[in-house]
Amino acid sequence: MRILVVTVVHHPEDARILHREIAALHERGHEVVYAAPFTARGTAPRPEVEGVDLPRASGRDRVAALRAARSLLAERGPVADVILLHDPELLLALPGTLRRLRREGPAPVTVWDVHEDTAAALVMKAWVPRVLRPPLRTAVRAAERLAERRLRLLLAEDAYRSRFRRAHPVVPNLATPPAGPPPPPGNDRVVYLGQLSRARGALDLIATARLLAPDVGVEAIGAADPDVRDALQAADRDGVLRWRGFLPNDRALARLEGALAGLSLLHDQPNYRHSRPTKVVEYMAHGVPVVTTPTPLAAELVERHGCGLVVPYEDPPAAAAALRRLARDSRLRLDAARLGRAAALSELNWGHRAAGFVDQLEAWVEEETAGVPVAAGTAGAGQGVVRGARRRRAGARVPARPW
Repeated sequence: MRILVVTVVHHPEDARILHREIAALHERGHEVVYAAPFTARGTAPRPEVEGVDLPRASGRDRVAALRAARSLLAERGPVADVILLHDPELLLALPGTLRRLRREGPAPVTVWDVHEDTAAALVMKAWVPRVLRPPLRTAVRAAERLAERRLRLLLAEDAYRSRFRRAHPVVPNLATPPAGPPPPPGNDRVVYLGQLSRARGALDLIATARLLAPDVGVEAIGAADPDVRDALQAADRDGVLRWRGFLPNDRALARLEGALAGLSLLHDQPNYRHSRPTKVVEYMAHGVPVVTTPTPLAAELVERHGCGLVVPYEDPPAAAAALRRLARDSRLRLDAARLGRAAALSELNWGHRAAGFVDQLEAWVEEETAGVPVAAGTAGAGQGVVRGARRRRAGARVPARPW
């Protein structure tokens, strides 16, 4: 298949997009064009991916990114078998494009990968005026219902199913555990992995680091929102913690091994109540005990598998006390690491779900191009059938544009 993957919001090195989904498509032999804000994020496409640079949609500055995305879809869409969209904003670039594609012949299978509860996430956006948040939430829910009628949907969480009227496949955020046994957790270094913001507990992280110093160091890996960047830079400058900024996924994950614990300090926000923090799964996969606030899915994982400790929301002293307990108690620390790693290998392993993700896209393409209904999630749709469908699609449209 020829797959056009598009984001104007996410980092081009996003683990779900690049390191799980695109990697799985390459493993199956499909061709991928990856359109993302490479320049704006200060990174370059990986050698195995054809990259297309797009502007970044950030805050209220989204018009240029959507115009560029619309042009890209008009240019590359006609010769794609699948258009895989990763941002709800991109739904605004679709209507005219899809109408044109359908006039030319069978339209590509257009898929929206639903990463989060968009309406709930608006509550946390500082750039959205409070007075506009209720009508925007209503508009987002309406857009989701419209998208459900016009597109194929993939959901990142089972909990997102209740937002939609139909059943849609779930492609969860899971980990790729390292092949060999990771080193045992140490007792003097704590790691935070992921985007840093107020709602994700960035200021709590700094306060926790102050309470742990100098016995236990804290390392933060990830890009930061503008309103916490100065505080993180000051904490790094003063030796309170080490902020490494954004690191590519492979380098970031390598920093986990041997850590005392991995932190997830999410606040109690609607968007986090239905999502399992990917960082928690990654900590488990790399044999690192977890210390998390009680967001429901994270707390359920930790308590069910005994792989760490749950602390109250916005309570740095409690987080510091839990980390000191892990540092003192080697048996608790080693058991948490072992149990988390075992659960990640058996239940939370992307390797067990990657083929199903690719099978789903292949089945949708076969259904659209051959006109033969295929059950959702049918395994082994067949590369030969899909490639034949692509040839039929190309014949129907007679596209002159190179892929």
